[in-house]
Amino acid sequence: TLNNFCIAVDSNWPRCTSCHAGYGWKDASFDFENENNIDCLVCHDQTGKYKKFPTGAGHPVYEPKEWKGKIWEPQDLASLARSAGMPSRHNCGACHFKGGGGNNVKHGDMEKALKNPSRELDVHMSPDGEDFSCTECHTTENHNITGNALFVSPGGGNHLECTSCHDEDVHEKNILNWHYKSVACQTCHIPEFARANPTKTWWDWSTAGTDMQDTKDEFGKHTFMKKKGSFKWEKNVVPTYAWYNGKSTQYLLGDVMNPDEVTHLNYPQGNRIDPKAKIYPFKVMAGKQPYDVKNKTIAVPKLFGKGGFWKSFDWADAIQAGMRSVGQEFSGEYGFAPTESYWGINHMVAPAEKALKCAACHSKTGDDTRIDWAGMGYEDDPVRKRGISRYELKDAYDKALLEE
Repeated sequence: TLNNFCIAVDSNWPRCTSCHAGYGWKDASFDFENENNIDCLVCHDQTGKYKKFPTGAGHPVYEPKEWKGKIWEPQDLASLARSAGMPSRHNCGACHFKGGGGNNVKHGDMEKALKNPSRELDVHMSPDGEDFSCTECHTTENHNITGNALFVSPGGGNHLECTSCHDEDVHEKNILNWHYKSVACQTCHIPEFARANPTKTWWDWSTAGTDMQDTKDEFGKHTFMKKKGSFKWEKNVVPTYAWYNGKSTQYLLGDVMNPDEVTHLNYPQGNRIDPKAKIYPFKVMAGKQPYDVKNKTIAVPKLFGKGGFWKSFDWADAIQAGMRSVGQEFSGEYGFAPTESYWGINHMVAPAEKALKCAACHSKTGDDTRIDWAGMGYEDDPVRKRGISRYELKDAYDKALLEE
């Protein structure tokens, strides 16, 4: 699949797979069936000292090695192995908090502040709350971990919900329990994400390779880097809301796109009459990334290593190398097209007293709220115009289909 962060794993394996729970994923020949390739320490080391080398395709260093002016010394792996225990927030966060190339870049609701969060930041993981490790919710059986991200698992076959632990009728007020039929718990209980540190919300690859001034924003974050282009960062972000039934669309390599429109690299599936769908919160990542002008397909550039863009700053050569690695043709002409991707917001659950109140989504006077009711398939805010319920609408829709 393709994303709008560092775009693709293919042709960039040693850098991208440095977080992978395995050793040696340096190219497309990696053997996922070989148990000797499994890195147990990345999940089970309890010293907090185990580190993988940033460009080592999942390996730690076995002899002194230089990286960005610093020498990485070999670790006593046998000693680290003797510390093995159940995964902690530190273990999971060592990779997941840094998705996209740095702290909180990708997800918006998973970052280093969750290693020791306040109750205000996350009631489940805070030592002053439930002090949960990630595996309290993401339970495992034979190392199969429950839960998935809609971007990498669009089929939604391993979905994890709050009701895995909580009752559906958990509220004292029936109207709140009634809302649960159409509104996910996260929608009310995660009012904003990126509440401790900012998250990246815009990445424009079209400026990469230019000599624009390297600047920083009010958060101290880069707004431009020659290697990667231009960025925008946001904090305390109000989510985007959409119907979601556990599945999503996915842009696949080679799909024809329209460069004059936003290409959705994924999109949550569901609508008002889908009985499996509820309104969920999402982070929307936007940006511009390279595409093949003649073939009208999103391009795979080789960024890392010999012949990569980060060394040559030559887009044509980088795209040629990247497309060759995935068996795709490149016309030789490239441009930059707008894209968006959706990322589910499931962490940073606020205390109950911080949950959204009715007026956050509903207004009797017609004032703007955080829900786009027309976009959700309603004629108006249901508080102002009750209309037909989504379940009655579904029954009417099914009846009409039978009568055709």
